[in-house]
Amino acid sequence: MRLYGWWTGMSRQGRTGWTLVIVGTGYVLWFLKARMFETGPPIAGKEWFYFIAMLVLIMLGTINIRMAAMRERNQKTMSLIDSGGRARK
Repeated sequence: MRLYGWWTGMSRQGRTGWTLVIVGTGYVLWFLKARMFETGPPIAGKEWFYFIAMLVLIMLGTINIRMAAMRERNQKTMSLIDSGGRARK
């Protein structure tokens, strides 16, 4: 239940970033386990493209997570109107 609360309490940008990181990491781990360290047919060019695309997906997810944290931090510290509705000086 705590995981669900953590997930729903996060911004949409943060959830998107974590989803990208989890999917990309899952594919990279599968690729390394099933294709790189197993004997079988040679790895096709399309599979290398997917591998590189998943690395890019992990980078984009990380950027999303960091930008969501930065946005949340900036909204807390740079509010122009205080809780009473008066403009700050």
